[in-house]
Amino acid sequence: MDIISIVGLLLGIVAIVGGQVLEGGHIGSLLQLTAFLIVIGGTLGAVMLQHSLRVFLDGLAMLRWVFRPPQESPEVVMAMILDWSHLARRGGLLALEPLIDEQKDLFHRRGLQMMVDGAEPEVLRDTLEMELSGYESHHNDAAKVWLAAGGYAPTIGIIGAVMGLIHVMENLSDPSKLGSGIAVAFVATIYGVGSANLVFLPVASKLRFHVGRLVRIREMYIEGIVSIANGENPRMIEAKLQGYLN
Repeated sequence: MDIISIVGLLLGIVAIVGGQVLEGGHIGSLLQLTAFLIVIGGTLGAVMLQHSLRVFLDGLAMLRWVFRPPQESPEVVMAMILDWSHLARRGGLLALEPLIDEQKDLFHRRGLQMMVDGAEPEVLRDTLEMELSGYESHHNDAAKVWLAAGGYAPTIGIIGAVMGLIHVMENLSDPSKLGSGIAVAFVATIYGVGSANLVFLPVASKLRFHVGRLVRIREMYIEGIVSIANGENPRMIEAKLQGYLN
C-alpha cells in the first residue's frame, strides 16, 4: 500500500474543505450534482473519444498502481540474475532450463528461454529491447488517459460555469433561481480545476513514474541475461548491475 498517495489525496481534500469551513461557508455548498455531472461526464466523454477502448480500459485498470504499486524489485531481479550466472558458470546455459517454467513473469520466461535455446547475445538483446519498447509505449499511453483527463477537466469546468451563468441570465426575473445558477457556475469551475490538479494530473505522474521504474528493472534484466549469454564472470555482472540500483 502506497501510504503517501492516500495521505496526499486526503490532505488535498481536507485543505480545501477545511478552508471553506474556516471562511464560514458550508460544506453542502460545494456539493452540486449538476456541476459534477457536467465536469466528470464531459471529461470522461472527451477522454474516451481521444483513446482506443483497450488503452482507455488499461488506463482505468492502472489506477490501482497509485495505491498498490507493482511489487517488482530491482534487488530481487539482481539476485535472480546472479543465481543464474553462477548456475550457468558451473553447468552451462542448459543448467538453467529447469528454471524456465518457474518464471511467472512472461518477459523473464521469454528471455530465459531464448538464452537456453542458444540465441546470440545481440539477437537476445534486440528481441527483448523491442518487446520492452512496446511495453513502455503501451503503458505510457495508458497513463496518458489520466493526463488527458487533467487537461480536459478545467475546460469542461469552464463550460459548466458558462452554462450556469446562462441559466442565471434566463431567470433574471426570478431572483429565487439566481442562487442555484450562480452556485453551479462557480462549483463547476472548482470541480474542473480541483479534479485536474488534485487527482488526474498527480495520478498520471505517479503512473508514469511506476512505468519508468518497471522499464529500468527490465533493462537491468536484459543486461543481466545478455551478460550471462556472453559468459561473463558473475562478479563482473554484479558490478555492472549495481549501477542500476544506484
